[in-house]
Amino acid sequence: MKILLIEDEPGLVSVIIRGLTEVGMQISVAGDGLVGLEMAMKHDFDLIILDIMLSGMNGIQVCREIRKGNNNVPVLMLTALSSTENIITGLDSGADDYLVKPFKFAELEARIRSLVRRSKVVSSPRSTQSISGLEVDTLAKTVSRDGKTINLTATEYRLLEYFIQNQNVVLSRIQILENVWDIDFNMGTNVVDVYINYLRKKIDNGYQTKLIHTVFGMGYIFKSQAPNEDTD
Repeated sequence: MKILLIEDEPGLVSVIIRGLTEVGMQISVAGDGLVGLEMAMKHDFDLIILDIMLSGMNGIQVCREIRKGNNNVPVLMLTALSSTENIITGLDSGADDYLVKPFKFAELEARIRSLVRRSKVVSSPRSTQSISGLEVDTLAKTVSRDGKTINLTATEYRLLEYFIQNQNVVLSRIQILENVWDIDFNMGTNVVDVYINYLRKKIDNGYQTKLIHTVFGMGYIFKSQAPNEDTD
């Protein structure tokens, strides 16, 4: 497994290199954002570990530039900032996961393997899922409703795909966290609710038939609901 580590703290770099090398991973290191971006664009990696606070170009900017280049390599962000707003900013930039410093090495390794495993999952032969005019192509990763293209971030798309796979099933916030993010955020954050609202604005606003519904005290359900039915 080839890993690109973009980090400027020498002590942390040394620990990560030693630990990941011992479990058979190949590590390349960039000490600032500009060098890291160049390496990410020129070489193929199975995963990028990316610090947010970097010289030259910060991690948020680096991640956005990587995604602009249609590079879908999994990105794991490292940061000392743990508020909901910072988590959302990192994920919105295109990151797949978010690990707060300080962290245990075992958790870092688990996150890496989970992200790489998820990135290599082969989609089912049936690529198009449809419900009430919403069409999701799980191979092309495109979304439209009534013929209108809907642009989603990587996190919003994973959330929608999870809903599509579990239509008419009530999903708790914990289930959504574990299956969409593959991580256990501090449950004091409202990151799930924030992303539900993001997704609702893009796929439900302006349409009579709503698809995402709140089940109070339990979570959310994805189903087609006609205008004359009860709504939340």
